[in-house]
Amino acid sequence: MTTRVICITGGANGIGRSLVEQFAEQGDFVHFFDKDRNGGAKLEKDMKESGYHAEFHEIDVASWDEIKNGFQTIRTKHNSVDVLINNAGISKFKSFWDMTPEEWNSIISANLSSVFYCSREAAELMKEKGGSIINIASTRATMSEPDTEAYSASKGGIASLTHSLAITLGDYRIRVNSISPGWIETGDYSALREIDHSQHPSQRVGKPEDVARACQFLAHPQNDFITGENLVIDGGMTRKMIYEH
Repeated sequence: MTTRVICITGGANGIGRSLVEQFAEQGDFVHFFDKDRNGGAKLEKDMKESGYHAEFHEIDVASWDEIKNGFQTIRTKHNSVDVLINNAGISKFKSFWDMTPEEWNSIISANLSSVFYCSREAAELMKEKGGSIINIASTRATMSEPDTEAYSASKGGIASLTHSLAITLGDYRIRVNSISPGWIETGDYSALREIDHSQHPSQRVGKPEDVARACQFLAHPQNDFITGENLVIDGGMTRKMIYEH
């Protein structure tokens, strides 16, 4: 493939970092947004020292104005975007009884509204030649633990927004899909217990690179017959019936 322009939100850490690394290492020019100034700057430095093209933008994706500025920079430099991966989000759980309107709105804005904002800006740059938008949802869109209302609602919204965007943007040859990760360990993988791994039908907990490889698959131009879909990456956990004995 020729060099593509990739935009990744929440790219400084965790799954986002793996996305930046994998796409840059295969020769793409990666722009990544994140609020983490130190983490973002370090990743940009590391990638450039390794000979890859990655550019960090300090952006709060809950702000449409900041998103517009980020995409304006991309427009000036490339005048196009081939792939957008909406990965940024807040994983914050709080008691249903104690959550404030401000906390609810901050999670919805960062996790869900940002997907709409970034998708519109990216689609403007994809209109001429098409492209791929990939949204990171969650298995929590369809299953829950207690006190996860805001997070679950935001991820359910992403799943619904995905198929809506796929229909709206289909005329422009812009395909839109989502990925719903399950347990993806972004911390110390070696600290996980045997029960953590064995409860998965896959016999292991997920890693950020599992999600990144799925994004590469959906972003590949030869897979342009796939749109409006949600790909679950959870080691089979959502297919497992669990009973207490």
